[in-house]
Amino acid sequence: MQRPPSEEFSLKETSPKIAGSGNYSVGDKLTCTYDLVEQMQYLYVRVVKAKELPHKDVTGSCDPYVEVKLGNYKGITRHFEKKSNPEWDHVFAFSQDRIQSSFVEIIVKDKDVVIDDFIGRILFELHDVPRRVPPDSPLAPQWYKLEDKRGEKLKHGEIMLAVWKGTQADECFPEAWHSDAATVGRDGISKIRGKVYLSPKLWYVRVNVIECQDLVPSDRNKPLEACVKVALGGQSTRTRISSVKTANPTWNEDIVFVAAEPFEEGLMLTVEDRGNKDEVLGKCLLPLHSVNRRWDNKTVQSRWHNLEKHPMYDGEKKEVKFASRIHLRVCLDGGYHVLDESTNYSSDLRPTAKQIWKSSIGVLELGIISAKGLSPMKTREGRATTDAFCVAKYGNKWVRTRTIIDNFSPNWNEQYTWEVYDPCTVITIGAFDNGHLHGSNKDLRIGKVRIRLSTLETERVYTHSYPLIVLHHSGVKKMGEVQLAVRFSCTSYINMLHKYSQPILPKMHYVHPLSMSQTDILRHNATHIVSTRLARAEPPLKKEVVEYMLDVGQHIWSVRRSKANFFRIVNVAGNLVGLVKWFDSICHWKNPLTTLLIHVLFVMLILSPELILPTFFLYLFVLGIWRYRWKPRHPPHMDIRLSHADAVTYDELDEEFDTFPTSKGSDVVRMRYDRLRSIGGRIQTVAGDLATQGERFHSLLSWRDPRASALFVTFCLMAAIVLYVTPFQVVALLGVFYVLRHPRFRTKLPSMPTNFFRRLPSGADRML
Repeated sequence: MQRPPSEEFSLKETSPKIAGSGNYSVGDKLTCTYDLVEQMQYLYVRVVKAKELPHKDVTGSCDPYVEVKLGNYKGITRHFEKKSNPEWDHVFAFSQDRIQSSFVEIIVKDKDVVIDDFIGRILFELHDVPRRVPPDSPLAPQWYKLEDKRGEKLKHGEIMLAVWKGTQADECFPEAWHSDAATVGRDGISKIRGKVYLSPKLWYVRVNVIECQDLVPSDRNKPLEACVKVALGGQSTRTRISSVKTANPTWNEDIVFVAAEPFEEGLMLTVEDRGNKDEVLGKCLLPLHSVNRRWDNKTVQSRWHNLEKHPMYDGEKKEVKFASRIHLRVCLDGGYHVLDESTNYSSDLRPTAKQIWKSSIGVLELGIISAKGLSPMKTREGRATTDAFCVAKYGNKWVRTRTIIDNFSPNWNEQYTWEVYDPCTVITIGAFDNGHLHGSNKDLRIGKVRIRLSTLETERVYTHSYPLIVLHHSGVKKMGEVQLAVRFSCTSYINMLHKYSQPILPKMHYVHPLSMSQTDILRHNATHIVSTRLARAEPPLKKEVVEYMLDVGQHIWSVRRSKANFFRIVNVAGNLVGLVKWFDSICHWKNPLTTLLIHVLFVMLILSPELILPTFFLYLFVLGIWRYRWKPRHPPHMDIRLSHADAVTYDELDEEFDTFPTSKGSDVVRMRYDRLRSIGGRIQTVAGDLATQGERFHSLLSWRDPRASALFVTFCLMAAIVLYVTPFQVVALLGVFYVLRHPRFRTKLPSMPTNFFRRLPSGADRML
């Protein structure tokens, strides 16, 4: 397979006409808060209501609706049956770029079976239409007398209107009928509008199954093999079989689920006898809204609950003289951050409980300007077309732009804002084709972009055109480019730098950690809950969109990803190999002058060992300052070379896009193949983690994260000074005492250097 040209997949700096960049100024200040997108001028027509409309039907009734015409574009309100005083409150938006008329015509008509009757109209010359500049209050609608076709006023019939010129910053813009979507029917308008979505608030539900009491099996002569099945919605698991084979079995086992507010399902516990065909010995239903909430590691009080053969769902309590019981400790753990996205691309690291949130450190602003060169995604009426929209996700806030109909170079020019609580987070922007307009229920992916905030300089506006890269069965393909404007504003630089010394995840993840397998299962459940809830919004954010944005399925085995991670490790180790070769050249006197200098330095350090550490840190300081000239000027983007997508073979692609479990071969081959892929997936993850750690070492002085490099360089200078004036023996003694300190003086939280290192960027940001 041929290697595609790298220029095609490269990041390109752009110069859009936006006020935020500082290169473009607008005299009338129409941009307002929309300073990261280009201005789009619109003519707005708001049709509010009408009164005393004359009757046109033979029956003496009127079925009115309004038609707004501007050149070749025509918008229509819904009609009312037999109503002379209708109320529409409908807004029409006509793009100024497509206006080919000097006036706008508002016509009131009477709906009829054959030909709709003309009732009256109003004409507005465009040069007389006022301009509205937010944040001014909306233009007040006025009553206008209807005119006949000759321009004479009607005796009866008035309509309330407001007509003005504005930009996409107008409050009416998101809900307006747009002229560029004139071909979309009334039922489809809601499916193409831009919206803001909020992910449901996720909790970890911890169930500690302690013991049961007075179980009554059907066969009392057989030993009881009791276990407890715990279910929450579609999530379920069983405890181990109790080692106590009596009517009072014990487990003391922890089970963790994911739940979303508002809680729609209860926690169902079923005690079963596995030795007697899973006989049900009792059930218990616990509503989650009555469960205790905690955000630390304090012990939750346990409670006894009655077990019923058929539990009561209506919440009524019945007095029972005797019943089997189960002893539980249940709580909603709000001290954790519920992971619903890959840890490498996390956009939010806050715990669930708002009581322990820290204050925000800044604001992230994103301008989704346009796209160009989009690939055809479907055919409609015999020709290729694309109905594109973008989705951006950061934290629990998702945004969706409006859909631009039948356009390979759409202009959205929409701007959104998020609060930032941690600079070491990633915003994801994806482009999709709207499948609703094609009659299918699936939105096709066009490509996505990831931007790590820590790689951005504060207060700087980044304007770039990002390639949209997708891996298909035939290989890697560029699906077009999306033009974005990004600005990260910091409210407190000191607070942001302090974040680099803090643990990445909340305290509970270190005090009471979850296992690796638990984390994987819980993340799968969390992504399923989020995709299900967002799919119920209007317009729905469909499952395939949410899963693509959350990188669902990235852990499955892939030869391509494994090779990519291997070469990342080789690249990191290459610098160490280079150091060994350099030292070898010193030993062989290939450069006599350098060898003599090394001899002099070695003798000086041996005679004055207290200079070793100051010299080392001073060298790192000088090297870091020297490399500042070559620090990256642009944010990172998808790298096909790093992802090993440019040299992938067809056989590897066939395996990567194969189903899991595989559909190839017999049952034995499927079992062995799936096992191999599962093991390979874990090896792939480990290799990726090793590569990430090595790349973080390189980023210390690469200035990819300018704040982290500045902190490290400053630390090197201070360490060099302190170690210069402090005797080496004192430093060594304190260091050994610190390493061998008593456990009483240790904490389960990671150290400050560890937190700083884990926040450094790596090549994982650019992995495809």
